[in-house]
Amino acid sequence: MSSIIQAGFLQTRPEFGAVQANLDHAKKLWGERKADLLVLPELFSTGYQFQSLAEARNLSEPIPDGPTTDFLIDWAQNAGMTIVAGLAEREGKALYNSAVIVGPEGLIGKFRKAHIFDTENNFFEPGDLPFTVFDAGFAKIGIMICFDWRFPETARTLALQGADIIAHPSNLVLPHCPQAMITRCLENRVYAVTSDRVGSEKRVAGDPMKFIGQSQVVDPDGTVMVRASEDREEAHVVEIDLEKARNKRINGRNDLFADRREDLYRVDGKG
Repeated sequence: MSSIIQAGFLQTRPEFGAVQANLDHAKKLWGERKADLLVLPELFSTGYQFQSLAEARNLSEPIPDGPTTDFLIDWAQNAGMTIVAGLAEREGKALYNSAVIVGPEGLIGKFRKAHIFDTENNFFEPGDLPFTVFDAGFAKIGIMICFDWRFPETARTLALQGADIIAHPSNLVLPHCPQAMITRCLENRVYAVTSDRVGSEKRVAGDPMKFIGQSQVVDPDGTVMVRASEDREEAHVVEIDLEKARNKRINGRNDLFADRREDLYRVDGKG
């Protein structure tokens, strides 16, 4: 199997609460583009700023038996591609900020955001699923969601499990992530596809939120292959060579993973 694949992202501006319209719009924005992997933003079908727990519960869905996952599976099957997308998940009484990975054969898996950001704590439980690398056939794909980027253990855990690509659905409001993801890729020699949204939401008095866009694909050398604008909806596809992520050597004598000093990585060291 070739190590050359096509990876893409959508950068959208969802209308809060308009689930079906947001689903249809995302598919229309993608159009007839072809890719092996497509990454969509965090909470792309609902919008971000819930006003109450009841509202969040009403807009959340079971996985895999909810309309958003069904829509994505149908899209993936018809397009012959793998899709990673963020949505609000409901399981029993608990709500999670989750992402699904689906492909032509149906649901591959799901991940629940581990590091809950700011007011999300009012609605979502911290994720209780381990950081997992999913086998999509053509690539090993790890998932993290938005604020998970701020914790380097996230990307390292996925890389140590063999991730070629980290899919990163996001609703970014802090300015640092696009540049920080360069470091995450350098630290681990992986590709990262960050799919962010644009626009703003002002649904909570005194707490307006402006999303920064700048969705991007970064390669294992830290090169930004493509970066979207800060304020426009966009769709992009780039060609990537997975062999770059599978080779952890950085020169003739150093291997990024073989050189790790696990004997010293502890927090009780004595000076």
